[in-house]
Amino acid sequence: MLIASLALAALAVLLAWPVPLALASARWPSRAPGIALALWQAIALGGGLAMIGALLSFGLAPLQGDLGGIRALLASLRSGPIPAEFGVLNIVALGGAVLLGLHLLLNLISTAVQTERSRRRHRAAVELLSSPLPEQPGTRVLDHPTPIAYCVPGVHTVTVLSGGLIELLEPAELDAVLAHERTHLRQFHHLVLLAFRAWHAALPWFPMANRAENAVGLLVEMLADDDARHEADPHTLARAIALVGTSQPSASGELRARAEPAPPLHCPRMPRAPRSASG
Repeated sequence: MLIASLALAALAVLLAWPVPLALASARWPSRAPGIALALWQAIALGGGLAMIGALLSFGLAPLQGDLGGIRALLASLRSGPIPAEFGVLNIVALGGAVLLGLHLLLNLISTAVQTERSRRRHRAAVELLSSPLPEQPGTRVLDHPTPIAYCVPGVHTVTVLSGGLIELLEPAELDAVLAHERTHLRQFHHLVLLAFRAWHAALPWFPMANRAENAVGLLVEMLADDDARHEADPHTLARAIALVGTSQPSASGELRARAEPAPPLHCPRMPRAPRSASG
């Protein structure tokens, strides 16, 4: 099991730095955002499991894969004493594996709970500050001049538009923006972002966690752009994105401060034009 521990440790190191660094600096993800997003998820999950697995394998190395020995070890932890073949490093490694697993799990739960509370406050504020958009169920309009669109996911999803956006865009362009936001909700992008936000919260000192969260946030925007092209003309979508992207960005913070008591995990506005329309 010592060889397995070393192999898992090497894999954890690769997935912790060189592999995500190469993926973050690559150019091809913009051409295949779905594949890139799947790779980021595999890197995050594989890296966490590899770290825990390496510690477990090293801690259980004295047993040489004997399942009966594992049961005996568990029994000794309750009644003692610990078998003599286990040294201090083995016990430390086992404790580290348990603590790391609990740390990651509790951070995921904590992030999910905090995010859901924030969404509830956000939806309540939106209900007070906005009015429904006719013929668009689940869509609310905030009376604010800054063109902006985003969605608040959850059991009761809400897509929020500003009055400035409705005035700025033609009906076809507005439909393209709504298609983009519906894609975020339909493909559950908020759950993907939640997992990477929890990873970053669990390892705030780890630079790759922050880079992964930012990269995944951009990839889900790309996926929403691509899917919206199936409902809207690509040139119309590109025009809508360009108009929203060149609007007054300094005022958007003021709008969200009024509408958002605490920052929820929401779908940001579209940052780029679809590839077929930009080329």
